[in-house]
Amino acid sequence: MALEEKERIIIPDENGEEHLFEVLFTFDVDQTGNSYIAVVPVEQKDDEEVEVFAFRYEDQTNEDDLSLFQIETDEEWEMVEEMLNTLTEEETD
Repeated sequence: MALEEKERIIIPDENGEEHLFEVLFTFDVDQTGNSYIAVVPVEQKDDEEVEVFAFRYEDQTNEDDLSLFQIETDEEWEMVEEMLNTLTEEETD
């Protein structure tokens, strides 16, 4: 059985340096119409504890690019954390 290739994206930091991330999951919230993405740095992927980054995103209609926006409200963070916990529990079952 072939291993499924994980989707990867490049995200520049505040200094303009590009970093490669592996996409854990994306999800949409129907009530708000917002979309979210959770990623981990590829270089940390094999560590026992990895830092997960989450962003609100918008697809660019004419391109393959995403516009990423920082999550700024506690409500958004709680929603993303709940989704991450749900997905983590499903993987361990």
